[in-house]
Amino acid sequence: MRGAVTAWNRWPVFRDQTVVGLYDRDAPLPRLAKPCIAHGNGRSYSDVCLNEGGYLLGTRTLDRFITFDRDAGRICCEAGVLLEDIVRLTVPRGWFLPVTPGTLQVTVGGAIANDVHGKNHHVAGSFGRHVRKLALRRSDGELKICGPDAHPDWFAATVGGLGLTGVIVWAEIQLLAIESEQMDLQSTRFESLDAFWAINEEATARWPYTVAWLDCLAQSRGALGRGWLHCGRHAAATAQSAARPGRSRRIRFEPPVSLVNRASARIFNALYYRAPRALAASGHFQPFFYPLDRVRDWNRLYGPRGFLQYQCVLPPPDSRPALALILKRIAASGEAAFLGVLKTFGDFPATGLLSFTRAGATLAVDFPNRGVQTMRLFRDLDRLVQDAGGALYPAKDARMPARMFRAGYPRISEFSGYVDSMMSSSFWRRVSG
Repeated sequence: MRGAVTAWNRWPVFRDQTVVGLYDRDAPLPRLAKPCIAHGNGRSYSDVCLNEGGYLLGTRTLDRFITFDRDAGRICCEAGVLLEDIVRLTVPRGWFLPVTPGTLQVTVGGAIANDVHGKNHHVAGSFGRHVRKLALRRSDGELKICGPDAHPDWFAATVGGLGLTGVIVWAEIQLLAIESEQMDLQSTRFESLDAFWAINEEATARWPYTVAWLDCLAQSRGALGRGWLHCGRHAAATAQSAARPGRSRRIRFEPPVSLVNRASARIFNALYYRAPRALAASGHFQPFFYPLDRVRDWNRLYGPRGFLQYQCVLPPPDSRPALALILKRIAASGEAAFLGVLKTFGDFPATGLLSFTRAGATLAVDFPNRGVQTMRLFRDLDRLVQDAGGALYPAKDARMPARMFRAGYPRISEFSGYVDSMMSSSFWRRVSG
């Protein structure tokens, strides 16, 4: 199948790609005349799984469970299984994903290849830390079974390796034991960045899941970085059951222009910040972990030009002053910063050679794609991130310059030795030169 394929944020759009589906985990990869890259459910905001002028190896057809040890909480499945499929199977049986991103519409292979993180990095690290082993199919037909104790060098290259070491065809994951589908929740409003740092330090010591929403458009000195800190933990078996969330809604139309603009973003942020909410509550896990999954095809709201996300990690000791400078630049830019999310990472060793997570703070902000103006802001933010010794997240990036990638991922030369000669992506060609 040949045609236009894009990332979830709908930019960039590459029209010269051929999709070849994979159906048999035991079969060699097809022999192709041009480079290829694995493509799962297409939920990255990036070109890491796009390949202009080449082939995409579709893995969603590798969607079968292999084994599930209900006593030990270990599940083995093919790479095209969605996290949603795992949750549907395991949660009623007392097991949950050990680390989960903000959507369930991600394949297992994509979660490993991008070494995704969640709201609990300060206690659990990234997704790759909980992968017990995986099967990596190389273009020469070799099948490598990798893990922390088997070919650990290949495992480190493949976790967070952006699909470049070969195609992950199956993986075994250690799940997290839970007693209930319910969550104990706490929300705290803060009026500034200084207030956030104070309450976040206490929260991360007490809560396994923490995430902050920021009003990135608040410009006054006292309100810079105002927002809400949301905390959660899995409830005990005796917790009172809350109603399951209803069926998700779907955006069934595409507006001719983005419905997210400076005015609508400012109104939304002000209303969200001032909205009354229970400071302590309980609820089902789905709204806490996956609020955007309740609106299918929400990316259409940004119109035909799509949106861009800027996600960076800022290591200590410069994370606090750097974050303040970044928020000031965003607030003064005139861009519509609609959704700002701030989390702090724990001091876990990186699982992969190219893993994004490292000790510090990570900020992710969505912007409607306004072309030149948005790119100018991102270049300014790049300088601030680099000055702080930070890095950008490949899974959320479609325009990072090569020099910034090399600065943020100093093990790139070591990693390059594991790249399969037939694997390439538009992202890799852009950042590797």
